[in-house]
Amino acid sequence: MDSLLVLAWAAALGLVNHFFFHRYEPSSANIPFLLLAVQPVALLTFIGGPATSFAQLCGCYVVFLGSLCLSITVYRLSPCHPLAHYPGPTLAKVTKLWDMWKVSQGYRYLYYKELHDKYGPHVRTGPNELSVIDAPAVCQILNSGGLEKGRYYEGSRHSAAPPSIVCMSGQAHVAKRRVWNRAMSPTCLREYEPLIVKRAKQLVSCLRGQDQPVDLVHWVDLFAFDLMGDLAFGGGFEMLREGRDADRVGDLIKGFLKASVLAGQLPWLISTLHLLPQVTREIMQFNKFAQDLAIRRVKNGSVSQMDLWYHVADEAGLEKEKPTLETSAADGIVAIVAASDTAASTLCSLVWFLLSNPEYYRRVQQELDSVIVDGDDPFDVNKHQELHFLSACINETLRLHPPVPTYISTNQGESSPEDSSLQERACTPQCTLYTAAPTTSRTPDLFLPDRWLPDAKFEKHDTSAFIPFSLGPANCVGQKFAKRELLMVLSVLFKSFEMRFADGFDAAAWPVGMQDFFVLTRGPLRVNLTPRCDIYV
Repeated sequence: MDSLLVLAWAAALGLVNHFFFHRYEPSSANIPFLLLAVQPVALLTFIGGPATSFAQLCGCYVVFLGSLCLSITVYRLSPCHPLAHYPGPTLAKVTKLWDMWKVSQGYRYLYYKELHDKYGPHVRTGPNELSVIDAPAVCQILNSGGLEKGRYYEGSRHSAAPPSIVCMSGQAHVAKRRVWNRAMSPTCLREYEPLIVKRAKQLVSCLRGQDQPVDLVHWVDLFAFDLMGDLAFGGGFEMLREGRDADRVGDLIKGFLKASVLAGQLPWLISTLHLLPQVTREIMQFNKFAQDLAIRRVKNGSVSQMDLWYHVADEAGLEKEKPTLETSAADGIVAIVAASDTAASTLCSLVWFLLSNPEYYRRVQQELDSVIVDGDDPFDVNKHQELHFLSACINETLRLHPPVPTYISTNQGESSPEDSSLQERACTPQCTLYTAAPTTSRTPDLFLPDRWLPDAKFEKHDTSAFIPFSLGPANCVGQKFAKRELLMVLSVLFKSFEMRFADGFDAAAWPVGMQDFFVLTRGPLRVNLTPRCDIYV
């Protein structure tokens, strides 16, 4: 058969594939990849016979895939695309690979900030994605009646791993959230306070014994892991005692998070990515780590006080169906990941902000010295209610450096959102909407904790844009615990030490090193610590 006619058929086949897969979007790439691989061969076999040459086969593949890619590109850039009226970079509209490159570097939150500065509050960041930052829209997306968390979270989970509350939606999420709400009730929070006190005292003791300067990020990370290990699995890490992360738990968590975040960018490609040994190794190694902790907790039996495991494993027998060891382990590891990195990130960022603004640092010290006088307990939560300026500094830190910079929701296409304006934004099935916390609330970018005080007067202070713990049914269940932990630890640190940046430390460049892989990671924060008081250790 004439070669030009064969190529014409190959081009037509590419167009047919685009129409078919656009109309019937696959949930997995395994079968589509197989079909794309065999179709040119089948076409040549059907119309060309056994005398087909290798050159004809290569030409058929090139024309077939070229036609498919060209058709996809033209459609995504055309006025016919449902998201055509949203501005954004041309390359981002054509392919998701550009956004994946930004994600792999860990700086997507900064990249989105630049895009919103250039294009406005609604930016098309992918072929079927939008980033939204105006406060009313964010509330509509995240609150009840908005969009589901979507397949980004579910897709990043390996099929062999049990589901956790992070990836659940619908009634499964409601049931799991009921358990977590019980675990984070005011009564339970009081049960957890001795764990915070124990590890905070140990942190102060370790810092006193170090040569100066110290890397505060390193020691706060160890504290956070020890505390959440106590809370979620009845202990077992003892990183503060060792002075290092001997089991490389932090590296294990970071590797898992990075693999999950990258995998979640292309939900239809998840099952294919999970066939790659490196991706599977990172995820399965992390799952084994969680199950080993759970098995040790079960073998050790009940601890002296009720911990988080007591509730997520339903040791009280309050749920109709008792969770398995695997699902309880998944919940426990969520607590370690979500609470250790986020609390450590906020604590270190607050110290950086205060040392960068000495006038605010002095105000925090003066407030602490006036509220917690000699002989008072710095861990007394009743005293913490009087620390208005320190609380304002915590809020301002969360506003400027939220530990979870990006929230992701998806129009599942099964039921439309109730709000008409939200329907317009999520106008395509499986449209993914990003709400980036820094770009939502960082107006202006200056560290001004007074904005949170009752008598503050800031005309542009929009508190509805302040969402460090997200909104709606999927908001952070541990936010009250996090605030209590921050106040307890910061109170004892600032009462115990006089702090300043280490000589030669480039403090201005420290925030640039933050990377976003679901939670923010930080580089070393080198400070000099001078003891102020000895009675708290």
